[in-house]
Amino acid sequence: RDSDDDSYEVLDLTEYARRHHWWNRLFGRNSGPIVEKYSVATQIVMGGVTGWCAGFLFQKVGKLAATAVGGGFLLLQIASHSGYVQVDWKRVEKDVNKAKKQLKKRANKAAPEINTLIEESTEFIKQNIVVSSGFVGGFLLGLAS
Repeated sequence: RDSDDDSYEVLDLTEYARRHHWWNRLFGRNSGPIVEKYSVATQIVMGGVTGWCAGFLFQKVGKLAATAVGGGFLLLQIASHSGYVQVDWKRVEKDVNKAKKQLKKRANKAAPEINTLIEESTEFIKQNIVVSSGFVGGFLLGLAS
């Protein structure tokens, strides 16, 4: 057979996926980055408001989690000293060390996905620097309030 008749075009799907963002597939061609749609002031306000909300919620949830963990540990200590609970601290230490080893193994396996996520996040921030800076400012204000 003649090889000229059997020519095939090779498609690089990874390059295609990079050029066609997911929002273009969902929302159509006119839905590019935020930079193309809104003024700088609008972007800063949108980023600031969403950042403030995220920071405020992060602060409240963080306080609640710290209170729950600290309160639980305090109650465990009181119950232990009162004789209601006997804690095998050697076993707790052994279990914590085993959990640390498992976390290290899983962290080493998850490194490629984390690097990809970091690269995608960095690219998003570069494309939407005004909204991102507004978000960071709002987030810090939300943490402070």
